[in-house]
Amino acid sequence: MKKIGFLSFGHWTPSPQSQARSAGDALLQSIDLAVAAEELGADGAYFRAHHFARQLASPFPLLAAVGARTSRIEIGTGVIDMRYENPLYMAEDAGAADLIAGGRLQLGISRGSPEQVIDGWRYFGYQPPEGGSDADIGRRHAEVLLDVLRGEGFAEPNPRPMFPNPPGKLRLEPHSEGLRERIWWGSGSNATAVWAANLGMNLQSSTLKDDETGLPFHVQQADQIRAYRAAWKAAGHTRTPRVSVSRSIFALMNDRDRAYFGRGGEGDDKIGFIDDKTRAIFGRSYAAAPDVLVEQLRKDEAIAEADTLLLTVPNQLGVEYNAHVIESILTHVAPALGWR
Repeated sequence: MKKIGFLSFGHWTPSPQSQARSAGDALLQSIDLAVAAEELGADGAYFRAHHFARQLASPFPLLAAVGARTSRIEIGTGVIDMRYENPLYMAEDAGAADLIAGGRLQLGISRGSPEQVIDGWRYFGYQPPEGGSDADIGRRHAEVLLDVLRGEGFAEPNPRPMFPNPPGKLRLEPHSEGLRERIWWGSGSNATAVWAANLGMNLQSSTLKDDETGLPFHVQQADQIRAYRAAWKAAGHTRTPRVSVSRSIFALMNDRDRAYFGRGGEGDDKIGFIDDKTRAIFGRSYAAAPDVLVEQLRKDEAIAEADTLLLTVPNQLGVEYNAHVIESILTHVAPALGWR
């Protein structure tokens, strides 16, 4: 049985056409949508983090709040840009959020994507290593995070502490057992998917990736997932990894759906450049009547390969409408594909 959740970028704008007109709106509505999604039977509530943008940014207060308001649904990110993160402080925040949620955190991290400002991570105090790149910052921070999440002591205790210490070196607290196995890497290429597998991270593959073969997006993404699983097996990990893909999928159930998404023009992959050197392929969106969606999605090789599907939601259309979008897929599309 596959899992289905939603992924929100948490956009907000003061425009009167938006239901999320402030950062407060975006945050509070994100919590409400997670509660609604849990009530509908969805499996996950995931949030993207962007800096210097009118979008969700600091994820851990939101994740903790969602964890306190829900009881079953997985709570995750897709993704946190590790170029901006202090991995030790992040481990404390993540441990606290996971404990509040009762071990439901699924933490998606990555090198990140092009941002609103030039080299935004420099403003956060980080520099690439000598001869390295910003990608090296993200990967190094990720490796440190994975290491400290094991819960092993590494810091020398003060011989005259304010409070008694346990014996041996000290670890970061709070520590949440099992969180290390619920870290996902957002991969945009086959090579970084293999790297994530070697380190024992789950895989998140989004709606774009490096155009490495010229084949359709879903075929390239399926090849990426297969390369990841092969590397996982070769690395000798004992548990079964998880793999998610993200899609924009809208079941056209009524006139409002057709007005928002029924005009077509999103049925083909697109090619673009995410920086001066990287040619990327962007996956298509799906918008059709439920029976048509079922037939279209059956042909998506990457969805077939993955165990988790994240539905990107247009959060500025409000909680009520996005709950309708999720419910339409769960009720009228997913069962025909054997997902539930």
